[in-house]
Amino acid sequence: MLISPFKALRPKTEYSQNVVAPPYDVVSTDEALQIYQNNEHSFITVSRPEVTLSKDINPYSEEVYKKGKQNLDLLIAKGILEREENPCLYIYRIRTANHIQTGLSLVASVNSYLTNRIKKHELTRPKKENDRVNNIRHLNAQTGPVLGVYKDDTIIESLLNKIIDETSPILVVEGPNRSNHTIWKIENNDFIKTITDQIESHDSIYIADGHHRSAAAAVVASSRSDSNLNSHNHFMMTIFPESEMLIYDYNRVVHPDDPINKKALLSYLDQHFDVTSCNEPFKPNSRYSYGMYLDKSWYSLSLRQQDSEITDPVAALDVSVIQDTILNSYFGITDPRVDPRISFVGGVRGMIGIEAAVNSKSNGIGFSLFATSMTQLMAVADAKKLMPPKSTWFEPKLLDGLLSHVLD
Repeated sequence: MLISPFKALRPKTEYSQNVVAPPYDVVSTDEALQIYQNNEHSFITVSRPEVTLSKDINPYSEEVYKKGKQNLDLLIAKGILEREENPCLYIYRIRTANHIQTGLSLVASVNSYLTNRIKKHELTRPKKENDRVNNIRHLNAQTGPVLGVYKDDTIIESLLNKIIDETSPILVVEGPNRSNHTIWKIENNDFIKTITDQIESHDSIYIADGHHRSAAAAVVASSRSDSNLNSHNHFMMTIFPESEMLIYDYNRVVHPDDPINKKALLSYLDQHFDVTSCNEPFKPNSRYSYGMYLDKSWYSLSLRQQDSEITDPVAALDVSVIQDTILNSYFGITDPRVDPRISFVGGVRGMIGIEAAVNSKSNGIGFSLFATSMTQLMAVADAKKLMPPKSTWFEPKLLDGLLSHVLD
């Protein structure tokens, strides 16, 4: 089956607000440390266990992964986390001031991932993938859900609404940016079968965010292929209908090794873009339009040759234009997955986030992009192609610590 219920490891209701934490990869080391210092029971001690060790510890060391396991075991021993007795599905609703999205938490088949029924659109960064492999192996659990998308389905929508109307949630917590996260448990076997059968009727599920988690789960499953147990052949996902997903821009910051020659760069850009100086930060509001932050000044870049006949779904992406035309051709960044000169700023951090990242070191430049659409994401995945890394930023984020999948 494409998906299955699972016996979630989750916080007891009275501890849930103290346990939940932002996703491990959206907070800096300092931010993670601050979360831990304010709350020793935060799940950040499991997802980023280095915060509970000395400041000079290598976050990818064996000691850190072992400490994560100790911290998880401690939360269980204290009765803060508990395990479901029977496999369940879970409804996961996120509500913000102006948005609601309602999805399903479940475990997905590793085999479906390997055979491309669970479709990816990005390559992983080796260092981050290895980190998640080591995390899963030491914890013997998957503690961060993969964010997925399925095509809109009125049958699933009506069934989830029925369950929400007729049952009480098991967990209600507040997350970052004033988001509300609510979980309902689906334990009725008839409901579980109806939902799993309906999802099974879909051709595929799309990975929105969590390529490193899903790839790492596949690596762990392969290493345990001789085991009689089955749980390692699944990985935890929370999936939402496509129409409810919000995608933000994912912006680029470069700190080259050599000083940027502003005159030479502007001359080069003039071959491809209409370049205009701006009095304020420039946030693009259409495709093939870009902002550039250089030397504490903003510019707008408008691509001169907007080829509407481009049929390749990857080449047509704004992130591809920036990658091919500027990052690769001018700065020599051929593989942004591993090149240390490039970093990425999620659109939720705004233009201020780009400025801060550029100004954090000398000799920096930033680019603001128009957000990739869900239609574009699905077109790339359906074509079995891959976007440049960090092409999408989804918001609101799922929380770590609400639901975990134990590999037993």
